[in-house]
Amino acid sequence: MKHQKWLVFVVALGLMAGTAGALTWLRANQKLGKPGIKAMAIPGSVMMKIELPERVLDFTSTNMPEPEVVVGYLPKDTSYAGRLYTAPDGLQINSTIILMGADRTSIHKPDYCLPGQGWSINEKTVVNIPVAGPQNYQLPVAKWIIGNVYQTPDGQKHEVSGLYVFWFVADGEQTADNYQRMWWLGRDLLRTGVLQRWAYVSFFSVCAPGQEDATFERMKKLIAVTVPEFQFVPASGR
Repeated sequence: MKHQKWLVFVVALGLMAGTAGALTWLRANQKLGKPGIKAMAIPGSVMMKIELPERVLDFTSTNMPEPEVVVGYLPKDTSYAGRLYTAPDGLQINSTIILMGADRTSIHKPDYCLPGQGWSINEKTVVNIPVAGPQNYQLPVAKWIIGNVYQTPDGQKHEVSGLYVFWFVADGEQTADNYQRMWWLGRDLLRTGVLQRWAYVSFFSVCAPGQEDATFERMKKLIAVTVPEFQFVPASGR
């Protein structure tokens, strides 16, 4: 029995040492992949410049600077772009892109961010948005219906709904599933030594309860026209 316990201990140590060695080798030899979005290198910086289109359909837009969470919390090689699109009737849709660098912790699980801002996640679905261009394709996106309660200065509480639509894209790969993204990231790194440079793309809009479907239809049109301006066509079969 003592011999068996000692053998298990030795094997466990060997596995841990082998894993640590493999991770060290991967970190030393990995190459950073190309983004799946249109981004330009910034001279003298590890970050990249990303531009969302200024005018789309009948929307005007305002460039949104990097929030404090990006500047002070995310890794220094994280690249960011944000725009607030406003329709003539006042509908506002906020779009953001977070592009990781060599530090993969730039992208966090979406389930953590929204509750941290007071939003409850009421419904999760995955839908396809048709994207037209030189090569038509279906863009899989996560469509979340979320809710929140705001209190006015006079103490009254008001319920609001929201649409949060997002997906992940890398060089030749796209998915609406964060676990799928993580699996592909690890798979590609082990197979090729390339750390795929994933981007987290999101669109967000607030609406009145009961207006979720109508709001999503307008978001879907904006996304379909906007995506070809900043995202490369993914490889077929992804």
